[in-house]
Amino acid sequence: MKNSAPTTDNTEPAISSEHHDVAMIADYWKRFLISTILTLPLLFLSPFIRDLLPFGRYPAFKGVEYISFLLASFIYFYGGYPFLVGISDELQARQPGMKTLVATAITTAYLYSSAIVLGLPGSALFWELATLIDIMLLGHWLEMRSVRGASRALEELARLLPAEAHLLKDDGTIKEIPTEKLQPGNTIIIKPGERIPADGVVIKGETSVNEAMLTGEAQPVTKTPRDPLIGGAVNSEGSIIARVTKTGRESYLSQVVELVHQAQQSKSKVQSLADRTAMWLTLAALGSGALTLIIWMLVVKAGLAFALERTVTVMVIACPHALGLAIPLVISTSISLSASNGLLVRNRLAFERAKDIKALIYDKTGTLTEGKFGVTDILALSEKISSKTVISLAASIEKRSEHPIAQAIAAATSSIEEVASFRALPGKGAQGEVNGHDIKIVGPGYLRDSNHLLKEQSLKALALQGKTVVFVIMDKEVIGAIALTDTIKPEAAEAVSRLRRMGIKTIMLTGDNPQTAAWVAKNTGIEEYFAEILPDQKAARVKEIQERHLIVGMVGDGINDAPALAQADVGIAIGAGTDVALEAADVILVKNNPLDAVTIIELSRITYNKMVQNLLWATGYNIIALPLAAGVLYSLGILFSPAMGAIFMTLSTLIVTVNAQSLKL
Repeated sequence: MKNSAPTTDNTEPAISSEHHDVAMIADYWKRFLISTILTLPLLFLSPFIRDLLPFGRYPAFKGVEYISFLLASFIYFYGGYPFLVGISDELQARQPGMKTLVATAITTAYLYSSAIVLGLPGSALFWELATLIDIMLLGHWLEMRSVRGASRALEELARLLPAEAHLLKDDGTIKEIPTEKLQPGNTIIIKPGERIPADGVVIKGETSVNEAMLTGEAQPVTKTPRDPLIGGAVNSEGSIIARVTKTGRESYLSQVVELVHQAQQSKSKVQSLADRTAMWLTLAALGSGALTLIIWMLVVKAGLAFALERTVTVMVIACPHALGLAIPLVISTSISLSASNGLLVRNRLAFERAKDIKALIYDKTGTLTEGKFGVTDILALSEKISSKTVISLAASIEKRSEHPIAQAIAAATSSIEEVASFRALPGKGAQGEVNGHDIKIVGPGYLRDSNHLLKEQSLKALALQGKTVVFVIMDKEVIGAIALTDTIKPEAAEAVSRLRRMGIKTIMLTGDNPQTAAWVAKNTGIEEYFAEILPDQKAARVKEIQERHLIVGMVGDGINDAPALAQADVGIAIGAGTDVALEAADVILVKNNPLDAVTIIELSRITYNKMVQNLLWATGYNIIALPLAAGVLYSLGILFSPAMGAIFMTLSTLIVTVNAQSLKL
């Protein structure tokens, strides 16, 4: 049976959206490169730039203004195209923002400069126009790269199902058919190590199934006739025959897909801090430009050429290069900084919201815990046997088994004996002969079926802690017990403590039983937890906590966490988790350390402060520059030319760049 299935229809919107985003980013980069290359000769042809260079004393050749006009025209129409189209979209949505501001400024500068070439008195602004377009293209490219992280969660979920299934026909023959052709009522065979191709119910056979990737339950689940099966889970041991009950959109996996899709769609309405700032600055710029033109023409009667020059200068200054870079530069720097520390940011809007998190939800298995069994207690229940002998006998038998519990026991000691006549007891354990003794490693169910009665208080205490207990039987006598549990990560308690000091409430969700959840909560300091929670319930719990008027972060690693990761205001996935969890998340913790979730929140707070500082630098100088550009001090002989406005913008851009880089300190 193959390990991947064709992409289902459910994934098409997500894939199409990703391809569109990638194409847009590539288009912005191409326009930036071409426009920047053509800007270089335009700069050398500019009178202002020539005066600053050694060869500036030599006269410009005849027709230089027409070459500048042609270069600037190409840059305006080609490089400025995204903004010229964007202004239409923003105005239709009644949300004027950065593209409206850029389009208005470059159009005003281009028309004014073109009129200069055709004979209107004044100085052309072609180099200011070109550099403005170049910087805005770069800024939007940086921003789009940081925002993108287009989700492939639905595609990764679909890949959980195998491509083919073993269909058992009425005549007893087996036929390999594509998984998507399975129908409810079909009988299928599922072999050891294979993924279950569809939701169903066991008809014949016994096995244990690993559902951790779907339900969060760390312990393999025993399956016997009439027990339900979930498509996508892994059959660990015996070969079983099952009847298909649900396929397609009705299946458990498809319902998880829909939950992820709905939760992701609900995030797209967030508006960034830069967009809000750009909207207000656009309105101020348009108002200032119009007011400048009216006052100089109708009130002062200074003439059309002078009034236009003042208006263009106001528009150029009101559209600072720095605003286009203020947010993207900080985001790009913080994302690079976090990546070098194993923190991968996929959604910058969610990363921005992380500063406001008031409740951080941790999934238990694989996030707060290691996600695998470890031996915690070894009890000798016979006076003739030591605990060392108990674990040695158990490990000798379990070394032959691939079961997760068996592997944990085998890894607990290096003292291994020779084993004869080994055989698995599907759904019950394993047995074999060691030094002539019949040894069985079994669970509590086997003891109950065999009428073995144990009244050890220590065993009850282990059960109350939610630990898994297996028993060692020698020649029909129970000689020992071994307790195992999913061990807690050493950093978990410190993470909870730091969050508490930051004023953030820590909550745990798990598919495990209440006893295990209580034990983990007690040993990590978590005050609130929810146990036996399935994927759809996890997403619902996140919604409930959000309804408490809290900004919620979710940290998880499994497919069962994907809907909750997508529903949360900030989804944080442990890097060692499944692909779908990573694709549904906003931030990925590569190092698999719960403390890194705390670091993300701290970094978000620092980043936000830098963003605010940069916005103040990028827009604050307008309070001084705009009145000067409009000519309020003209009577005192102080007048800002368009070139001076461009220099002012360059200084502002330099300041926000240095401030963004200071994040690395």
